[in-house]
Amino acid sequence: MAESQELQVQQKREVEKKTEGTTPGRAFVPVTDIFETPEALTVVLEMPGVDRNSIEANVEDDIVTIEGRIDFSKYEGMQPVYTEYNVGHYARSFQISNKVDQSKISAQMKDGVVTIVLPKAEQAKPRKIQVS
Repeated sequence: MAESQELQVQQKREVEKKTEGTTPGRAFVPVTDIFETPEALTVVLEMPGVDRNSIEANVEDDIVTIEGRIDFSKYEGMQPVYTEYNVGHYARSFQISNKVDQSKISAQMKDGVVTIVLPKAEQAKPRKIQVS
């Protein structure tokens, strides 16, 4: 039996930009988990404070990119007394292989959590081989 691993909580990380941005505010890497089943890979990203209409998800050149924008007007006039939670946009990209059926990728958001399903291509799914 495999040994159990202790999960570690990570601090919020800011996106390392390689180019200059035109959007005001900082962007953070959303906390992400990736699960695999025989049928698909499932990517779960936390984007608290992001509205469903403020999310953009794309797949291009074997890269899935997801960005979530915060409405900063919700925070106008607030003066922080104590903060542990940084407010900002979210951005994350994943390179995918040809084992993912890109035409069937789907995404949904519920309660600040984005779930992206990357279905495996038929040739990548496990199967039994008939022995003759």
